[in-house]
Parts: sequence; structure tokens; C-alpha cells
Amino acid sequence: MLLSEVKAVKKKEKQAEKEKKKPDLLKEKEEKITELTNLVKRVQADFENYKKRVEKEQKEFVTLGKILVIKRLLTLIDSFDEAMKDEESAEIVEPLYKQLLTTLSDFGCSCMNVVGKKFDPYIHECICEEASDKPKGTILDEIQKGYMINDFIVRHAKVKVSKGKEA
Repeated sequence: MLLSEVKAVKKKEKQAEKEKKKPDLLKEKEEKITELTNLVKRVQADFENYKKRVEKEQKEFVTLGKILVIKRLLTLIDSFDEAMKDEESAEIVEPLYKQLLTTLSDFGCSCMNVVGKKFDPYIHECICEEASDKPKGTILDEIQKGYMINDFIVRHAKVKVSKGKEA
């Protein structure tokens, strides 16, 4: 009987030891669950940021594609501008010119209206300066039209700028 009692005591000790380890094991499992939950949240946030970045890059690629196409059309637009200066030619080309400008507008392209505005070297290109009654740095004339798509410059406006009153 002594041997069976020893075995029973050892069995109870092992069981008691297992019972002691249960809270530690439970705590370890909870920590692991918390760690994995945090990891999933980080991965999810990283993926959302990735999706936003890819979406932004795709929009920029589309805009750059539009810019490349429109840059190729600018010589045609300049030719229309010249033709519109002649009354006889203007009657013939005006409907086509308006249609072309409408199409460009549909792509988000717009002509810069610069005369009378302050010269900005980021969007204007100064071709010459002239003394005038206008304040220094005011755009007096547009030599070649500038175009933009959203915030992207397709072509800088070439302008004549006031250098102020002559002394």
C-alpha cells in the first residue's frame, strides 16, 4: 500500500503543478493573442497605406499620360490660335478649335489666364520686360499660352512682364 500511496501523492503533486502552470500558460496564450492581434492590425494598416499609395500613383500615371498627349497637341493648338487671328480663317476653323478646346477641358486641361496677374517663375516664363504704369512684376502680355492639368503644368506661359515705371 505504501507504494500506491506514493504514486497517488506524486500524481496529486503533478496535478497540482499543472494547476499552478495553468494561469502562467493562460497568461502566455493571452499575450500571444495580443501580440498576433497587434501584428494583424499593423499588417492591415500597412495594406491600407499601400492601397492608397498605389491608387495615388495610378492617378499620377494617368495624369502624366494626359500631359504627354496634350504636349503633342500644343503645336496644333498654337496653329489654331494663329488661324483665329485672321478673320477669314477664324470663321472656318473656329468650330474645330472650340471642339478641340472642349476635348482638352474634358481631360482636365485648362489654359492659363495670366495677363494682369503677378509673375510667378514656377508657372510663367518671362520672355521680355517692359516699362509700364503697371506695378513691377505684373504680366503685361501673353506671348504663348500656358496650359495646366489640375496642378501639373503642361506648358509654362511665355509672357511679357512690367518692370515698373521708367525713372
